[in-house]
Amino acid sequence: MPAVTRADVDRVAPRVSEHVRRTPVLDLSGSELGLTGTAAACRILAKLDLLQPTGSFKVRGATALLTDPELRGALRDAGVIAASGGNFGLAVAWAARRLGLRATIVVPSSSPQAKLDPIVELGAELVVVDGVYADAAAHAVQLQATTGAVPAHPYDQAQVVAGQGTSARELAAQAGPLDTVLVACGGGGLLAGTIAAVDDDVEVVAVETEGTPTLRAALAAGAPVDVDVVGIAASSLGARRIGAHAWAARARVAAALTVTDAEVADAQARLWHVARLIAEPGGAAALAALLSGRHVPAAGERVGVILCGANTDPGAVLASPSTTR
Repeated sequence: MPAVTRADVDRVAPRVSEHVRRTPVLDLSGSELGLTGTAAACRILAKLDLLQPTGSFKVRGATALLTDPELRGALRDAGVIAASGGNFGLAVAWAARRLGLRATIVVPSSSPQAKLDPIVELGAELVVVDGVYADAAAHAVQLQATTGAVPAHPYDQAQVVAGQGTSARELAAQAGPLDTVLVACGGGGLLAGTIAAVDDDVEVVAVETEGTPTLRAALAAGAPVDVDVVGIAASSLGARRIGAHAWAARARVAAALTVTDAEVADAQARLWHVARLIAEPGGAAALAALLSGRHVPAAGERVGVILCGANTDPGAVLASPSTTR
């Protein structure tokens, strides 16, 4: 499969920017987040895509797909269908409503209710199936075959990946030169889009939780393989295997790191205490790699971090202890 390119990201960027927010970048020092030693002097440029209308970067990919001029006729006639753990389904529902299109969203029963209620409120048809994301995806394929709706894939469709890459494209324009970008990885759509969007001399680091290690498992096996999906970030990083687009771009991944559920929870708590921002577990995973010491920045290193989602129970984050006050 050909990798998504910078040209692909540039091509969809005007369509995406017409609809989604150009989210701000928060400039922090390592010391503000409790880092010590040389890491305390690093610069952390956090792209706040958790401030998107649906609380997730995924509105970018959904909008890129649903505004594709080549799909206009099919979308008008049959609508769109997507399987999702929650965030992408919400993004498709939001974009479809904005564009006046019909949407069907298939979700697993494991999805948090906080991610499902807004899908219904946006007017999409919600179909809940037993199991995890892979079960919802299989059911969506069956429905698509009978309805003829345009399929929307959360992380393995070229238009979607290019749309997700507009987050890193904006980050680079807003933050200036970057040495490293830390990106949460589930199915790898944001990872592949980020790789396409940034300059070749920027190191892109993929971050997974121990319960959702699709990239690490694929690298160990030499090919994408299924993994069991468990843990704190299962609803947002819960793809069963790495997507083909991310796998095609694996040579540009400088490191594939894993963090624990406890480290993710700590990153959520620290982000709240320092910046008064609520991130869902998947949204805080990239930051967790920095705060846990999995990624050790050099003094003065400019580290981009994409804070990619906020759809979680705020009470759970506010109740969590943090090592930083």
